[in-house]
Amino acid sequence: MPSAAGATDAGRGRCAADRPGTDFYAAGRVASVPVAVHGCGSISVSHVRDVRAPNDRCQTFLLMLQAPGGGEPVYTTPVRACATPPHRRTVLATGLPDGTVFRVLYEVDYIDPEPQRVAFTVWS
Repeated sequence: MPSAAGATDAGRGRCAADRPGTDFYAAGRVASVPVAVHGCGSISVSHVRDVRAPNDRCQTFLLMLQAPGGGEPVYTTPVRACATPPHRRTVLATGLPDGTVFRVLYEVDYIDPEPQRVAFTVWS
């Protein structure tokens, strides 16, 4: 079972960066398109910012991990990530095998006039 950390991840050189697109909004959260772990063993986020309010650099994230073989997904504990400075990485989960498929979800702060959009980089 992966664990959530919330600590700063200094980076491990072999972690790959990605800026996944948005797939859907539901129940107060926005989900990314599926992403796979690229040999890092952990998942973290950096460069967090609200697209409409660029000075807002904090958001609450969690992961939806796809179960091998098509079972029910597993959700991690929500973690508050602040990108101050922008390159600071916040760990969302550790102990993940290479190839694990996941979605990054973030909780939205507003939905009017449209759901909040948050830009971020995911490291895995």
